[in-house]
Amino acid sequence: MKQLEVSIMGQSYLLACPEGGEAALSRAVAAVDAEMCAIRDAGKVRARERIAVLAALNLAYQLSHAPSPSAVAPAAPQGAGSDAVPDLHSLVARLDQALASDGNLI
Repeated sequence: MKQLEVSIMGQSYLLACPEGGEAALSRAVAAVDAEMCAIRDAGKVRARERIAVLAALNLAYQLSHAPSPSAVAPAAPQGAGSDAVPDLHSLVARLDQALASDGNLI
């Protein structure tokens, strides 16, 4: 098992990685980092733990709405009016509304 040093939101982590899985792990790290940085940069949440939870929820939601690998139909091009985008915006809006009423964000 190989170890890979990565950075997520400016913090370094040493992760175990199976041989040949470096590219997949790097893509996963990049997705988590981008999601966490986007939430942090929006300025509504400061606590690293809350940012991580929201990022995990966003990524899990995106995965749950991704076409399955066994789907026969070809994937639609990005921006082609996918129903998942409005659903994702709705989920983020509901999360923002719930967090706005929480006075313990810091």
